[in-house]
Amino acid sequence: MKDHRILTQRQERAAEDELFEALQGLGSVSEYRAFFQDLCTPAELQAMKDRWAVVELLAEGLTYRAIHDQTGVSVTTIGRVARCLSDGAGGYRAALERFKK
Repeated sequence: MKDHRILTQRQERAAEDELFEALQGLGSVSEYRAFFQDLCTPAELQAMKDRWAVVELLAEGLTYRAIHDQTGVSVTTIGRVARCLSDGAGGYRAALERFKK
């Protein structure tokens, strides 16, 4: 990721908090869709959709190869997602648990 910003760490954290608070204010899938379509390039949005699909398939117990064969996502990316599921910040896990309910 490029480090081109001249903001302090505190300002960066505040900007991040504002982004996440903006997300909390959205109330429907269609609002989320519109927000992410405006926020992300098509490639960025596709990468996020691919990673979420990998999260769900890993949770089902599929192998990396089976996930690759089903989604076309690289085994390297699948491995990264798997590491985040087991050793990450817990975001995937929290979203997955709430999504299942």
